[in-house]
Amino acid sequence: MCPQCRAFITTDDKICPYCDAQVGPRAVETRSPRDLMGGLIPHARFTTVVILTLNIGLYIATMLYSMRGGNEGALGNLDGRTLFLFGAKLSEAVFAGEYWRLITAGFLHGGLLHILMNSWVLFDLGAQVEEVYGTSRMIAIYFFGTVMGFLASSFWSPSLSVGASAGIFGLMGALIALGMRHRSALGDEIKGQYIRWTLFMLVIGFFGFSIDNAAHIGGLVGGFGVAWVAGLPPLGHSTGERVWTFVMYACLGLTAAAFVEMFMTFTTYGAKVLAL
Repeated sequence: MCPQCRAFITTDDKICPYCDAQVGPRAVETRSPRDLMGGLIPHARFTTVVILTLNIGLYIATMLYSMRGGNEGALGNLDGRTLFLFGAKLSEAVFAGEYWRLITAGFLHGGLLHILMNSWVLFDLGAQVEEVYGTSRMIAIYFFGTVMGFLASSFWSPSLSVGASAGIFGLMGALIALGMRHRSALGDEIKGQYIRWTLFMLVIGFFGFSIDNAAHIGGLVGGFGVAWVAGLPPLGHSTGERVWTFVMYACLGLTAAAFVEMFMTFTTYGAKVLAL
């Protein structure tokens, strides 16, 4: 986007064709590749890669625990007992006060195909949202998408549910909001593209395949709402930007607290389950 008039332009433009403003290099191009692990993690999707790393780490942990419990096919499909211990959403537990499951469930996956598909989508979609909205807004969008998704799922179905797709739908909601706020041919194209993808994925969910459409719809609404309120990052520093930085740290703090609760629950009941 042009820093002056906020019109959509190409990455090759050095002068904005709409307002003739000078366009500097993108922020991601000005950062030193030495800043983070020797440049092994792309800056444009740093937050996305962190989320993916956490997802993969938890999948490996749940898979090993499930194998220790006697599940020989844990690589492809995890058992519900393991997922529950690691923080899956179960309506009965959520409404009993374990609200932290609304967060931890978004970092767990039920099988190899599940995590591969979600990781593929998140890697591309997360980078787009991160670059357009910035890190603080992206984290808030993903967090509220995940929480709203599993909250909707808790009201809709008592069944066990996990997966990053609630947060992913939150990211899609953010891009739909982007297209609706910026009325232009490109904005309409962005909005139309992600509305089509959303409808396509929801239709697949209505045909079964063990897909939690309530979590998808809740995530979509949550991500859209945050993105609509937040808008795009302003030029320079502002009070509004400090607010979203605070929101980001609040989301990170709540996520950390949720995993602490998960760990405490796991240490309390996990050993007992393995002993059975």
